[in-house]
Amino acid sequence: MAGVREKQGQLVFGLDIGTRSIVGTVGYQAGGRFHVVGQRVCEHDTRAMLDGQIHDIGKVGETISYVKEQLEEDLGRELTEVCIAAAGRVLRTVTVQVEQDFDEDHEVTEEDIYSLSTLGVERAYEEFQKTNDTDMRFYCVGYTPMRYYMNGYQIGNLEGHKVRSMAADLIATFLPDDVVDGLYKAVELAGLHVANLTLEPIAAIQVAIPEKFRMLNMALVDVGAGTSDISITKDGAITAYGMIPIAGDSLTEILLQHCLVDFDTAEYIKRQAGEQESVEYQDIMGLPQVITADEVRALLAEKVQEMAKLVADCIRELNGDKAVSAVFVVGGGGIIPGYTECLAQELGIARERVAIRGQEVMQSIDFEVADARRDSLMVTPIGICLSFYEQSNNFIFVEFNGDRIKLYDNGRLSVADAAMQSELSNDALFPKRGQALTFAVNGKSRIVRGEQGEAAVIKVNGETADIYTQIHNGDRVEVIPSTAGEAAALELGKLPELSQRLHVIVNGAKIDLPKTASVNGRRENEYYSVRENDDIQVQNFYTVREIADFMDVPLGDDILVNDTPAKPETRVYENFTLTWTQTDSDGEPEEEEDSGAEPEEENLSVIANGLPVTLTGKSSYVFVDVFSFIDFDLSTPAGRAIVTLLNGRKAEYMEPLKNGDVIDIYWENVRENRR
Repeated sequence: MAGVREKQGQLVFGLDIGTRSIVGTVGYQAGGRFHVVGQRVCEHDTRAMLDGQIHDIGKVGETISYVKEQLEEDLGRELTEVCIAAAGRVLRTVTVQVEQDFDEDHEVTEEDIYSLSTLGVERAYEEFQKTNDTDMRFYCVGYTPMRYYMNGYQIGNLEGHKVRSMAADLIATFLPDDVVDGLYKAVELAGLHVANLTLEPIAAIQVAIPEKFRMLNMALVDVGAGTSDISITKDGAITAYGMIPIAGDSLTEILLQHCLVDFDTAEYIKRQAGEQESVEYQDIMGLPQVITADEVRALLAEKVQEMAKLVADCIRELNGDKAVSAVFVVGGGGIIPGYTECLAQELGIARERVAIRGQEVMQSIDFEVADARRDSLMVTPIGICLSFYEQSNNFIFVEFNGDRIKLYDNGRLSVADAAMQSELSNDALFPKRGQALTFAVNGKSRIVRGEQGEAAVIKVNGETADIYTQIHNGDRVEVIPSTAGEAAALELGKLPELSQRLHVIVNGAKIDLPKTASVNGRRENEYYSVRENDDIQVQNFYTVREIADFMDVPLGDDILVNDTPAKPETRVYENFTLTWTQTDSDGEPEEEEDSGAEPEEENLSVIANGLPVTLTGKSSYVFVDVFSFIDFDLSTPAGRAIVTLLNGRKAEYMEPLKNGDVIDIYWENVRENRR
């Protein structure tokens, strides 16, 4: 059925899912007439529906499948989409006026009118929510524009006129979500997709009261098995809809009790009593029985009168507390003898102005099937098909972040489609990383990625959703855009190259030096924050002066690097040997006594990190010598800096040691954490 709204001749499949039976109708519209090419009726095997509402979805789905299969066999083609109508015990209506202004003269198109109506439905839903005092969620099942206005003046048809403003009075009808949901699920069980949903009285009035009669103040009553649906016309418009949960089944239940039979037999007695003088049947005891039509009328008279009174009261309420001029009755439940007379009596109008309408209102319908039914039972099914054409295009309108957007309705629309139509960027839907950091280390480019951001927050009609959530006409979609994560950040000291150490021998002691780096030609410390496009050079050497500064000792004379005379600016690389003349506390070079013999080796005992340590192999010892006798790994940094203490004070690397000295060596943050 795809494209049926654009191309005449394509088939429309309508289902009247009633309390007692399901009526399927297939046809097409051409030349201003509707041609019925398929027609099937099937009653429910059980009471799977009550008062217009599905109670057993599976059973109803099976009956729909049977009707569908019969029609497919008749037509020789598959049916995949269907139009349906809803009824129910809790019908609500809201009447609103909606207006749209233009900055300059605007020629109204069919699409503009549809958009105006959709805006009216949204306004009606907002108004309805203000007065909805139940916990039930309601769904708009149909709407009817009552009057149109052009620049403040009433007009019959807006299309083609140039306007600065256009408006409409619109009546919208709502049913509980569970009613609508049950219909959709039953249809889906039969392998069908809902192409259009309307309200039963809206569908019935398409056939029963043509537009030329709507200037009259009339009522249409669709009496089914479980509900009696009512609509009112006046001044050329449909002005109200209503429903009462009482209809043909209430009469059947009286016969069921009186005749002591099952529901199907009671239904048979009720129908036959309207066509013949007596009805033969068997009761539940298996005994043959006979009941006359007069007895049936007498048994049902009180209930028929009650039904008529309830309908008349509803008509008056919908019509401003007054009776209408005439009533058309359709539906199988309305053919019970005496019903139209009772309704005329309750309304206080002439009997002849309440009439059952069937074939009389189908003058624009061509039946192209053998033995077609043309009675009042077929009014609503055909009206369901005709209601499909009232939707003049295949577009829906949704509210996206406060803006109204139009979408082509392919039956599979999602939040992602709406986002695309509104030109929302993909970046707003998906989380973004923070800005990356690009720099160079020793001439090679390097990138550090930013942090991942938060995903977009999506809601449809206030409920949490995602980009795949399906959307429908009138939905409200809100997207709080995704966020970018934190920009990439890096301290210079975190570079892997700077985690390595530089090892040199200074005056006989092994010294571990942290590697340093220059950024854009300038020496920076480990806490420097790397910036975009920085040029970082990791230094693999120290100058002699830098080593002395690091050791916090004075630089002596007679500097040798690898036993070669050097200067303070001479570079010292990995595993180089560096010596200079040491000075005493007065700054004078330390002199050794020349006895003509090799100095004797001495043992020196100290306490290092709480343990006794004996230093051997030399005649004298300085502070850095202790590193050769203790287990302290200088190659793997475990803190920000090394703390060196001698007898509780800061030590100098070249400071002489003596017996009994107390030495403490540790990484700065390690000892702080211990404390």
